[in-house]
Amino acid sequence: MATILGIDAAWTAGEPSGVALVTQKDALWRCVAVAPSYESFLALANGTKIDWTARPVGTQPDVRQLLEAAASLAGDDVSVITIDMPVATVPIDGRRAADRLVSQKFGARGCSTHSPGPIRPGRLGAALTRQCASLGFDLAVDDTACGTAKRLVEVYPHLALLTLLNREYRVPYKVSKSANYWPGTRLTDRIDRLLLEFAAIESGLQSFISNISIPLPPSTPMMTLSGLKRFEDALDALICCWVGACYLERNATALGDSTGAIWWPTHQKTKAFSEGLQNRLPA
Repeated sequence: MATILGIDAAWTAGEPSGVALVTQKDALWRCVAVAPSYESFLALANGTKIDWTARPVGTQPDVRQLLEAAASLAGDDVSVITIDMPVATVPIDGRRAADRLVSQKFGARGCSTHSPGPIRPGRLGAALTRQCASLGFDLAVDDTACGTAKRLVEVYPHLALLTLLNREYRVPYKVSKSANYWPGTRLTDRIDRLLLEFAAIESGLQSFISNISIPLPPSTPMMTLSGLKRFEDALDALICCWVGACYLERNATALGDSTGAIWWPTHQKTKAFSEGLQNRLPA
């Protein structure tokens, strides 16, 4: 059995971070929990259901608490932590080798990375990396053997989605970028388009991970962009888990150097999916 904790980590403590948890049993992956914030994920372990209509709260991450909650929910210790945040074994003061390599390889497909720095994610990212290392999860870098357990694995969801959805260009699903994606388009139409992309991402993930339970909202005149952000964060956390599954199945490639790497899922059909599909096909 393998267990993956996925974190869509906000670059500042004041913003919420999506969290997801998946486990593998009999070659199949299953979603155990998904939440729009650290606080709501910890509450799940205490039996409190998530109110997806409430605005999630941003808090400082406590990795020990997250791992304890994950073990309680999954009934097993976490094998790998995956994270959507620039992390490194050295202080980050600008673009890393990982950022340059991803941008060189995938920039033409709209997937250049944001530039990290000493402020964002800065101390927050460094503290999170140190917490993980102190708990036995060293950072997976370019020479880490793919599939090595007890590692912190960096994920870039835009890059992962090219593989997951077999897209040629960046998937337009970021709430804060909707006006850039569709300039001059009415807000209600942009929300409709975002929800369509959310549904496509969830469907893609469901091809590999069962029991996904993100209650994507219907489009209504009262829907706001801020109300959609929590669902984007939850999906990003699940994307992190999927990349973690690819990593554990040795279907991922590191782009970076000895101080940090972004892991790219190199095969659309993972072993777990292929075996699960065969089990579901008629004889």
